[in-house]
Amino acid sequence: MEELDVEPAITNIPAASDGKHLGFAWGPGDILAYETLYKASSGAKGSGCSFIHETIKEDLPSKNKKPQFVSISKNYRSVIRACMEELQQVAVSTKDAKVAMQYGNQVSILLAIELIWNLAEVLFIDSAPAGSLLLHLLDWVRLHKADVDEKATEVLQSESPAEHKDYWDVVLSYVMQGRLEESRQMLVKQATLHPAPRSMYKLMDTLLSKMPFYNPGGNQTLTEYDVKWRHWHEEVDRCLQDNSFASNKHLEIICRILVGDEDTLLEHKELLGTWYHFLVTRLLFSHPTVQPTELHYYAQSCMTMFLDSRSVPEPLDNILLAAFEFDIHQVIKECSIALNNWWFVAHLTDLLDHCKLLQSHNVHFGSNLREFLLLEYASGLFTHHSLWQLAVDYFDHCPDLGRVYLELQIERVPLNTERKALKVLRICEQRQMSEQVRSICKIMAMRALKNNRLGSALSWSIRAKDAAFATLISERFLQDYCARGTFSDLDLIDNLGPAMLLSDRLTFLGKYREFHRLYGEKRFGEAAKLLLSLMTAKIAPRSFWMTLLTDALPLLEQKEVIFSAGQTYELMFCLEELTSSLSSVAPATDGTMQDEDIEQTKVELLRLALARNLAMAIVKEGTVST
Repeated sequence: MEELDVEPAITNIPAASDGKHLGFAWGPGDILAYETLYKASSGAKGSGCSFIHETIKEDLPSKNKKPQFVSISKNYRSVIRACMEELQQVAVSTKDAKVAMQYGNQVSILLAIELIWNLAEVLFIDSAPAGSLLLHLLDWVRLHKADVDEKATEVLQSESPAEHKDYWDVVLSYVMQGRLEESRQMLVKQATLHPAPRSMYKLMDTLLSKMPFYNPGGNQTLTEYDVKWRHWHEEVDRCLQDNSFASNKHLEIICRILVGDEDTLLEHKELLGTWYHFLVTRLLFSHPTVQPTELHYYAQSCMTMFLDSRSVPEPLDNILLAAFEFDIHQVIKECSIALNNWWFVAHLTDLLDHCKLLQSHNVHFGSNLREFLLLEYASGLFTHHSLWQLAVDYFDHCPDLGRVYLELQIERVPLNTERKALKVLRICEQRQMSEQVRSICKIMAMRALKNNRLGSALSWSIRAKDAAFATLISERFLQDYCARGTFSDLDLIDNLGPAMLLSDRLTFLGKYREFHRLYGEKRFGEAAKLLLSLMTAKIAPRSFWMTLLTDALPLLEQKEVIFSAGQTYELMFCLEELTSSLSSVAPATDGTMQDEDIEQTKVELLRLALARNLAMAIVKEGTVST
């Protein structure tokens, strides 16, 4: 009867030296499940699984939280990258070509997501100033253009690296990524192989080694760096004008790249791969102190120059261009259209909202946009058989409409098993969702009753505080007792406690069971008193009076007088009241004559026992009084 309610498969990844861990799981529509960062309202507590949760220090001004937000953003990206690696491993290991292609497609989507997120981190979250901006963009390009390292490894492991067919491609790729130290190491191999033009290689090595890079942590100002860079650039340009490398076309190409020659760069499109790599390389060798506000001009011109005039920009191109234009709203809009789920836009928007960036970029409905995207993502999670539990946490972190959505969605969760119903119930109880609690309990109580599981049905009805249903189930318990002579689910009935006050019938059931317990423990006096009170206080249903009077027979037959004279009179009154009501009923058919004979025999036995007990009680009480 227990459901194996599968928990999301979680991959834990060490994220930092402070011991924190990250986790991810796949859901409907290939959704990457992850916890939001928004601070929950005081009344709501999440009950989902332990995914990453970053606490924002509220006492810090927003601008001082930047390192914290950047760290959170990097944690997100580390999860995406770990997921990519896992998918790549599965794609390689699988023998099914169709499955491998499917995983490959997912890797491509995650690559695009990580590319966009990384750029958003550089431009929006870290908001790097001029100088530092280019350094971040170089790291961005290097991270997403890693094939040069694979090619370099292949070249260096060959018998003669300098003569390898990909040797110069590797050198040029290193130069265009600003990895000048690696390119110098590669050029040494060529100089060793060809000693004659060694002076030419030495000059190129000097130019590469002297290229200045901005150091954000140094003492040099941006203006001082710009002057130094221009001096270097002029030196490279003089070497080009002097035809210093005219006899070696490869070195001349490198020299042209160093002066930022656009035609030379465009001739090597296949090594650059993308227009945004072209953009960063162009800025590196022509405008390294570019201001963030100037990026959109360079981005647009580079995309126009790089792409074929007949080709239409891909969705990814439009997203990146919108980012370079600092149009956050357009980035979110384009991503929502291009991607196959809400995970990325929901979590990125959530983080940007914490950075107070949506408002500063004139998206006047920023907080509502954040909540809308989180609600859409969480609603998608709710369709999954186990990830629906994560969705609850997302709804908790939506202060405006989260509870309304949760109330609507929680009612749609199929209560396949009692285990799942208890999970849903716990979620509702923790959030004081009383209407949903009653609904769940009623559904489960009805289901248990149909399956003749009276104990479970009674437990659910008590939990629902449904007096009418508790009365109905108590009646069934009493009917079963009359038919079988024993109670089922004794543990439940014995431990009703204050819950028995939910309805009169449930109170009677609990007290009647207590009578049997007292009788079994030979506490006859207490048992007799309780039995009588059930009848005189009108707690017992009239239909059950004969059963109670019959239960009194063994006590009336005891050698010791249990019922006092007064109590016996009360029992006699109850018996006469019962028999008079029975005699007023219409005559029975032949089929019930035998039952009536049995009842009449019981009445006669009771009258005899009551008369005998009354006589004994009077004698005993008279003796005591004298």
